[in-house]
Amino acid sequence: MTSTSAHPDAATPARAGLTPASGEDAGGQQLVPVGDPGPHGHPDPRLAGTAPISAPRPVSVLLYSDDVDTRTQVRMAIGRKVASDLPPVDWTECATAAAVISAVDSSGFDVLILDGESAPTGGLGLCKQLKDEIFECPPILVLTGRPQDAWLATWSRADAALPHPLDPRALASAVAGLARRRRG
Repeated sequence: MTSTSAHPDAATPARAGLTPASGEDAGGQQLVPVGDPGPHGHPDPRLAGTAPISAPRPVSVLLYSDDVDTRTQVRMAIGRKVASDLPPVDWTECATAAAVISAVDSSGFDVLILDGESAPTGGLGLCKQLKDEIFECPPILVLTGRPQDAWLATWSRADAALPHPLDPRALASAVAGLARRRRG
C-alpha cells in the first residue's frame, strides 16, 4: 500500500505554527477562529454545500447617525433580518454626511436610514439633498426627535419617518416595506 503525503503548501497545524490541542500559536498567542467551519469544513455555507450558491442578495441598508448608541439601537431593533420573506441585512454605517454621500454615489442600497438628530448635518437636510441630487435615490427612512416633527420629514421628501424613542416593531416593519418596494 502506498501512502501519499500532503502537498507541501497545505496549511497543516504544524506547518502554520499551531498547536491544535492548546489553541495557541508557536509564540503563545491565543488563536481566534475567523469563521466557524460548517459541517463540511468551510466557513461559507454556500461553499460548504449547506446553502444555495445563488442565495438572494442581502438587503443593503445604509445607517447614518453621529451617535454610535443610536446606530447600535437601530441595528439591534432590526436584527439579522427585517422580515421572514427577505434575505439577511447587510449594514453600512456612516457617521458623517460626506461618508453618506460618497457611499450612496458608489453603491446601490435598498434602504437608507438617516438620523434627524445628527449634528452638524441632520438626517432631514441630508435626506432632502439626496432626494434632490441622486437619480433614483433609494427609499429613505428618517428618525425624528419627536412625533411633531413629521412635517419636517414631509419637507425633506422622506419615504417614511419614525420618532424617537424607537419602536422595534415599527422600525422593522418600515424598513421591510421600503426594501420590498425597492426590490420590486
